[in-house]
Amino acid sequence: MGIQPKTARIDLNANQLAAATQQARQLPRTSPECYVFEHVSAMARHVAQMVAGVIRERNALGQHAVLGLPSGSTPLSVYRELIRMHQDENLDFSNVTTFNLDEYYGVEKTKLQSYHRWMNDHFFDHVNIQRENIHIPDGMIPMDQIDEHCRQYEEAIVRAGGLDIVLLGIGTNGHVAFNEPFSVRNSRTRLCTLDPITRRTAASDFFGVHNVPNQAITMGLGTILDARKVILMALGEHKAEIIQKTAEGPTTELVPASFLKEHADAKILLDPAAAKLLKAEQTPWAFRTIDWTPELIKRALLSLCEQTGKALLKLDDDDFRNHNLHQLLRHHGPAEAVCHRVFRWMNETIEYHPGGRNRKKIICFSPHPDDDVISMGGSLIRLNADGHDVHVAYMTSGNIAVFDHDARRVADLVTEYNRLFGIDRDNSEAVERQVMESFESKQPGQPDIDDVRKIKMLIRWSEAKAGAMIAGCAEENCHFLDLPFYRTGMVDKLPWGPDDVEIIEDLILKIQPEQIYVAGDLSDPHGTHRVCAEAIFHVLNKIEKETSNRPEVLLYRGAWQEYELHEIDIAVPLSPSDMKRKQKAIFMHESQKDEALFPGSDPREFWERAVDRNTNTANQYNLIGLPEYYAMEAFVRWDGKAI
Repeated sequence: MGIQPKTARIDLNANQLAAATQQARQLPRTSPECYVFEHVSAMARHVAQMVAGVIRERNALGQHAVLGLPSGSTPLSVYRELIRMHQDENLDFSNVTTFNLDEYYGVEKTKLQSYHRWMNDHFFDHVNIQRENIHIPDGMIPMDQIDEHCRQYEEAIVRAGGLDIVLLGIGTNGHVAFNEPFSVRNSRTRLCTLDPITRRTAASDFFGVHNVPNQAITMGLGTILDARKVILMALGEHKAEIIQKTAEGPTTELVPASFLKEHADAKILLDPAAAKLLKAEQTPWAFRTIDWTPELIKRALLSLCEQTGKALLKLDDDDFRNHNLHQLLRHHGPAEAVCHRVFRWMNETIEYHPGGRNRKKIICFSPHPDDDVISMGGSLIRLNADGHDVHVAYMTSGNIAVFDHDARRVADLVTEYNRLFGIDRDNSEAVERQVMESFESKQPGQPDIDDVRKIKMLIRWSEAKAGAMIAGCAEENCHFLDLPFYRTGMVDKLPWGPDDVEIIEDLILKIQPEQIYVAGDLSDPHGTHRVCAEAIFHVLNKIEKETSNRPEVLLYRGAWQEYELHEIDIAVPLSPSDMKRKQKAIFMHESQKDEALFPGSDPREFWERAVDRNTNTANQYNLIGLPEYYAMEAFVRWDGKAI
């Protein structure tokens, strides 16, 4: 069922392509070709330029551009850039025909989780595309009509002349669209059963994995591979392992994305985190002659320690030669010289007093109400013990991550308290009825009413204060910003805007901190960390431009992953008692204890992740021959660049 070529080949204008790719680097020996973008915004511009190039080429020929489109967080920045191009550059979508990749089965088009609604909200409603040219599988089609519906979907693609370009995301199990592991190479549009990993990943959209449908309608692998161009995008460290399997592993049904190797014009676009396990990223010296910067020297030697099982000061010339490090040995050897240099560098990262000895004003920005203690609770303890004026800014309410039963219990408690003390009894009973009725009538995946969101917000904020105070912070130094971008009541958030920036800037100007801590955990699967970091960096760059000065900025990571050893600028040693106190601070977040509503793909509790992460960092320092500590928290200095 292959698609015949149209009358002209699609090629981007050379100048457009050069401008779009100038911030990307191509990795050697990957299939399909892999390109790494330092900033997500650059990747979005690149993909948007490719799509715009297809549209303009077809418009010039009087033909329809036919796009295969995904939904989800990964392509969202691409859609925003296309909308901007439509508004600012008159990009014309009137002759564009689209076919979406998939839709959940059993989800009505108007539901928040429906890809029909998502595409309208985030793209179609903002450009001049003709409604009759939009095609999305119907998730409410009767079961006995599904086969015919899927056949007609395929025929519509053929009638449109075939897919010019398909944009793809990738699941951590290797699925593209909803072609789950063991999907057939030549499969077509069909009803499929969702993999448990896929359902867990989607749990946050449906407010719990039990609400996620078991089936979906998906465009098949064969249909995708018939497209003239295919672009797969991946962001974050949680995608690194599957990207490595896709680009460097065998072609196999176990990893459906690996079939892109068979496509003549498929490309994989990545951020550095998603590319980190590819060989050309891990060991670039094995692929080409490189400029041996201190960062690369450090990375090479720490990798050599891992490969040989030796500490830094035990490596010899033969270890270098046996692991493709002839260049390094020739330009910076002998072995003992370069090893001593890296040993000193790593030893200098160990810092018992991350704020210094002199009293400073410090802000720790916490995207969610528990990121501060999960990610750097031990360092907060140390900063407060050293006498610094430590403030914690909780950027969002975190209310969507609270179970209904926790909110009901608090609502009952407040109502009984008001009744017991005769506080505004009539109003209290009215609110109670409204809240309880909302719980009884709430459908799976439905967002909470405003009063319930406020209750859940108060739960998270009371826990945050308790946790921060365990770490030694003063209650009056806990700031709850409740940034507007988060106030959707849903997992899907708005981009940061002027109101968010104003709130952050007001706090920084009020406190005048000399040191700031920011969550650099940009692989947060819900995207909140990235939005918060972008907004903070925007404010800091603005302040620096206006004052020629900005505070020291340290990035931390938390629940999702840790920095690699070669990335670390500061490592704060923690004693067993420090870790116990940090755990106690995490335990104050009772609504996230035992079972979190949105745990991600990691089954461990947040406190377990923190302990494992901190002890593992300490173990890595010990293995390269540095002092043995019980645990360590790691930080990276911000380089002043956007993300």
